[in-house]
Amino acid sequence: MLETLLIIFLITLFYMSIANRMRNYIKILIYQGVLLFLVAAFHLKEFNVFNLIWILLETIVFKAVAVPYCLERIIRHNNITRETEPYLPHFVSLLITTLVVVLSVLLSGSIEDIILDKFFFVAAVSAIFTGLYLIVSRRKILTHVVGYCVIENGVFILSLAVGNEMPALVNLGVMLDIFASVLILGIFANKVGDVFHDVDIDKLSGLKD
Repeated sequence: MLETLLIIFLITLFYMSIANRMRNYIKILIYQGVLLFLVAAFHLKEFNVFNLIWILLETIVFKAVAVPYCLERIIRHNNITRETEPYLPHFVSLLITTLVVVLSVLLSGSIEDIILDKFFFVAAVSAIFTGLYLIVSRRKILTHVVGYCVIENGVFILSLAVGNEMPALVNLGVMLDIFASVLILGIFANKVGDVFHDVDIDKLSGLKD
């Protein structure tokens, strides 16, 4: 079951690499939040109410509800309906994402560690580097926020890959960083949109002191 959920998670990364509408990005983030909740819940070795509540807050409440809601508000404020064409064609983006997954599989195969869960490791590394690729290959400020969220999802899975118990403090620190980034970049995107009527990062070259 866990392998199936992680494969579906990897499929969302492929779809995200070729998506060109902001609302599609938001839907994918919601799906990923639900998938991460199911993965973490099935990964629990023993039932613990505190851990289950923490997982629910970190995945469903934060990843699948709070962040997508903030992004949706920004989209409505700036009347964003379509992502600006990326620096590379969608087909190239799909190839790069595929290469990232393949390299993650090869990397996991080269690691000799009985504690490390290879399937989780592949999904985690793929998400982290896909998020980085989204940040450097997209023009919209808002898609950079999405990239950060994908990276955080990868960090969450990586915490599951290295042991049976999740390092809650590490996850909490990363989650708070991402939440702060969403708020700050969201406000920044709104201000840029109000001035330039667009949230393309190329508009920032026109800013003067």
